[in-house]
Amino acid sequence: MKLKFTASAVIAAALTLTACATSPTGRNQVLLYSETQLAQMGDQAFTGMKEELKISNKAVQNSYVECVANAITAQVPATVFNGQWEVVVFDDEQVNAFALPGGKIGVYTGLLNVAENQHQLAAVIGHEVGHVIAEHGNERMSQSTLINMGSQAVGQVLAANEVPQSGPIMAAIGLGVQVGVQLPFSRTHESEADVIGLQLMAKSGFDPRQSVNLWQNMDAASGGNRPMELLSTHPAPQTRIDNLQANMPNAYADYQATAYRPNCR
Repeated sequence: MKLKFTASAVIAAALTLTACATSPTGRNQVLLYSETQLAQMGDQAFTGMKEELKISNKAVQNSYVECVANAITAQVPATVFNGQWEVVVFDDEQVNAFALPGGKIGVYTGLLNVAENQHQLAAVIGHEVGHVIAEHGNERMSQSTLINMGSQAVGQVLAANEVPQSGPIMAAIGLGVQVGVQLPFSRTHESEADVIGLQLMAKSGFDPRQSVNLWQNMDAASGGNRPMELLSTHPAPQTRIDNLQANMPNAYADYQATAYRPNCR
């Protein structure tokens, strides 16, 4: 007996029925959770991290990061977050940073060894805040919810039709969803956050051209130990740089039109 449904068909139908928002770059989004729910989750996650990770006690380091973060968040629309952003520097060798719904920013001290100046640090913080502005966390959670619904529906169809080897088929569907939907979706989020972050740093008075230098440093710091782009949640460094350079003319025009120049150190 022929199967009448596939995982992709179930997921596509769900996405079509629930697409109800548009990202800052004009992309259709599925957002199933409220801003209040996301802010509560962000606050809980941030509180947990502050309890589990060592927080930097270096006043100069904290002041420097807060200076850059405050300049970036001053450009965030009040509709995204209308309060005082909380910025914490975690004493950890990770070369990373993050921003959470509800006005939370975390920067790991390892990043400060790769982001060589305030402009490069602004590129990272702008990128992370870009994820919040575009509601990528909400979108990822919503996508996972719909994929789980779709996988359950496919499993029920396989069982109802007594399809042999349904276990391996479901595993293959899971891999197909990951490679065909989730990973490209994550790369889309990363590229979108790069563009939003570029705009944020330029309008905040940071030189957007330094974003290219940052990702060159990131690539060097990784030592080339990256999976092929098809199986990566992040674009390859050169893909990322090409995307930044394609959007650089508008960002640099914003930078030149901005009178304010931060002096974070």
